[in-house]
Amino acid sequence: MSILYSVGQMNQLGDALEAHDFTPDDVTKLRTSPHLAMIRGLVRGQVEVTVTKHIIDLDADPFIPDGWGVVEHQKGGQFEWDPANVSLYLSPNQRDGKVIKGDKLREELKGEPVCNANLLDYLLVNPQLIPDEWKSKAVFFWGTIYRRSDGRLCVRDLYWDGGRWLSDFYWLEFDWYGSNPAAVLAN
Repeated sequence: MSILYSVGQMNQLGDALEAHDFTPDDVTKLRTSPHLAMIRGLVRGQVEVTVTKHIIDLDADPFIPDGWGVVEHQKGGQFEWDPANVSLYLSPNQRDGKVIKGDKLREELKGEPVCNANLLDYLLVNPQLIPDEWKSKAVFFWGTIYRRSDGRLCVRDLYWDGGRWLSDFYWLEFDWYGSNPAAVLAN
């Protein structure tokens, strides 16, 4: 069975999707989604939506890679994930092409509500929660400072590569650039 939609109806749908911040990628995912029947049921009032709350325990002990130790782990309580509650912080010394050594940046971040590695690990397991704006950056979670087996201090980060989210680390004695923001809790 084929239903013909008018150009006007398709334009109205496109306008509504755009007004609700749907991206072209979202529309492609919607078109290929196995959940279209449920969406139809929602529109017809036959299906109810339950919003999932993502609660992250920022007080828990962090994941520690083999051979590493934790030097510092700033706890943050039970945190309900909302990307609006996390901002990406750049030191003035990272802006406009400037660079800063990680050790100095660590000092600048003292007293800031930096996010710890528990949030990073939660986002790796739930990558659909990570804002698209983060894709062009390596986002660092300064609330957990590690010491590798060679004695060097490092911070873990989250970055986009090859169509997926990955985690790595960076040594504090290295230079930190404008594409290396710290994840901090927004005020």
